[in-house]
Amino acid sequence: MAGIELPEIESHGICRTGKVREDNQDAIRFCRPDDLTLRYGPLYGIADGMGGYAHGGVASSLALETFFDTFYKSNGISVPQKLRLGVQTANMGVYQTAQRLGVPRMGTTLTAVNLVGQTLNLVHIGDSRAYLIRDNVAKCLTNDHTRVGEMVRMRMLSPEKVRTHAQRSVLNKCLGVGLFVQPDLSHIPVRAGDIIILCTDGVWSVIEDSEFSQLAAACSGPEDLSRQIYDLAMSRDSDDNLSVIALYIRRLPESVSRDDSPAPWPMRVLRRLISRSRGAS
Repeated sequence: MAGIELPEIESHGICRTGKVREDNQDAIRFCRPDDLTLRYGPLYGIADGMGGYAHGGVASSLALETFFDTFYKSNGISVPQKLRLGVQTANMGVYQTAQRLGVPRMGTTLTAVNLVGQTLNLVHIGDSRAYLIRDNVAKCLTNDHTRVGEMVRMRMLSPEKVRTHAQRSVLNKCLGVGLFVQPDLSHIPVRAGDIIILCTDGVWSVIEDSEFSQLAAACSGPEDLSRQIYDLAMSRDSDDNLSVIALYIRRLPESVSRDDSPAPWPMRVLRRLISRSRGAS
């Protein structure tokens, strides 16, 4: 299969325990050079294992590993289908691992972006976030799958009060606690000069949206920006793990080769995964 013309992206990420937690339940992952020999474009992901559940670090790392592996190895389906299948397979992997370990529940968020042509494909579940910074303005691209996030969408709570709400981290959707998940999937037109930020709630809970754009305006590249974001979150005594990925889109291809015609949604794959899970119960 012919490959696509790849965009020029500079990237850097930080994943640290922070000041308060004893272990790091976050995970980040970047596409590998050998992934880019395939035709589906670069992929970046971030995950936050839930602190209230056992083995959160196992859940976040396993989810990203499974998601990336599924995305790059599944053929004959469109990129959106690959993203959905990756999430479903990661969900099943975390669910089955919890069963094998005898853990009542084990879960994680997952937010990932894939760039093909001039389109950013975003898949998201949980309360990690993705931001687009353009013309010195930061826009949050994700909805928080939390009780508080739902209150904001129902206009029962103003967005300004999310960061300080006592139930900010109570998730109502995540990977690993059920057989099926329904992630958010969106497609955002991007252009050269755009900056993408992925971060866990340990970061965005202490940094306002407008401050992301202010930091980006003062930084020359992704390493500087990710470190500035991390340092600011640390200085404000975030009580959670701290993870951030900064992506600078330097150049985009003028055109992109078409994907193969999308195959029907591969429910047979999901049925096989569910069958294996029930057999392991």
